[in-house]
Amino acid sequence: MQQQEIKWPAEGNARVPYRMFSDPDIYRDELSRIFLGPTWQYLALAGELPKAGDYLTTFLGETPVIVTRGHDGEIHAMVNRCAHRGNLVCLKRRGHGDNLTCIYHAWRYDLEGNLDSVAFRRGIAGKGGMPASFRLEEHGLKKLRVDTFGDLVFGTLSPGAPPLATYIGNLIGSRIHRVLHGKPKILGTTSQILHNNWKLYFENVRDTYHATLLHSFFTTFRISRLTSEGGVDIAENGAHHASYTRNKVDRVDQATSDQLYAGIPSLRENFRLADPAFLAMAEEFGDDTTTQILSLFPNFVLQQIQNSIAVRLVLPKGPDKTELQWTYIGFEEDDTEMTALRLAQANLVGPAGYVSMEDGAVGNFIQRAIPGAEDECSVLEMGGFGHVSEANRTTEASVRSFWHAYRLLMGF
Repeated sequence: MQQQEIKWPAEGNARVPYRMFSDPDIYRDELSRIFLGPTWQYLALAGELPKAGDYLTTFLGETPVIVTRGHDGEIHAMVNRCAHRGNLVCLKRRGHGDNLTCIYHAWRYDLEGNLDSVAFRRGIAGKGGMPASFRLEEHGLKKLRVDTFGDLVFGTLSPGAPPLATYIGNLIGSRIHRVLHGKPKILGTTSQILHNNWKLYFENVRDTYHATLLHSFFTTFRISRLTSEGGVDIAENGAHHASYTRNKVDRVDQATSDQLYAGIPSLRENFRLADPAFLAMAEEFGDDTTTQILSLFPNFVLQQIQNSIAVRLVLPKGPDKTELQWTYIGFEEDDTEMTALRLAQANLVGPAGYVSMEDGAVGNFIQRAIPGAEDECSVLEMGGFGHVSEANRTTEASVRSFWHAYRLLMGF
């Protein structure tokens, strides 16, 4: 599809054509312009590759990628596609080895992606084999630029992407460091398939006011209400965001808060937890922030809900399909009580989490509702029309900022 065929509404980022979530031509352009374009994308935690020879596989969009710990101690990444006939080189999700060898014709690469050897390169008994002009050094795996931000590993195929620290920026970078204040320790992983476009999940993550309407657990047990202190930080280029809620004390008194929520289906006034210790919060951040949800365009989410910390990897799998991978983390310095608390509160999130299960459903509700309405638009006017940081969460500013960054890359 030619980009000029899409005429964006005059209202700008406050309107989004539903075609953005279903058009296969737009989706193919996204894979090229965004996921293979000048963006940095989350690949792994450095701690997932502790020893030389460790590797794991992931994706840039739909492009398969291998991430390794080389014999030089550094982390490397390359496209998981043999330079010979395009076969996947690594078939496992993770593993360990001295090299990377394609099972099809045994082309062997080192842990940095350089081609080491080709089976029968000299032929048999002087017959066959590769021509004299063939050079190993010209046929390695396609390499990514790799950099780290703390323990987070990012990669890009674009020579035009700015340095990683510049791409993230100081405002959002400080929000990452606030949560990842120690050496991460992986507590567990889950994954799920969302039957909706990847951008619908990113809109949901950046929607700062749906949580106290959609998620009954949040509202009923006062984990988060819009009447609590909070706000949203938005990167200057609009690409990244961090929303936050401070403590569980409402800015207005509890009675007034309940009146404001009266009639909203998500409020269950008479519900109580059999074990309220489940939601006890151990102060570890020094700022009374009970919830922080952060996203880096286009595939990374970092959450802190109470003491539950997780990174989420968002992988597009088609115009109407997304894979969401969760990695739950603590820190090496955590004692047994803190680890137990993190594991208990991990039940808040994930595919069946008390405050995440609905997120896995609403994207599909939208995806099912938009056929036949491709030329109609969603309305994103909560909080006005801007896309800058605000000291409140009753706004769609960070959703509008997502579309601001998206349109720049896509040329809309």
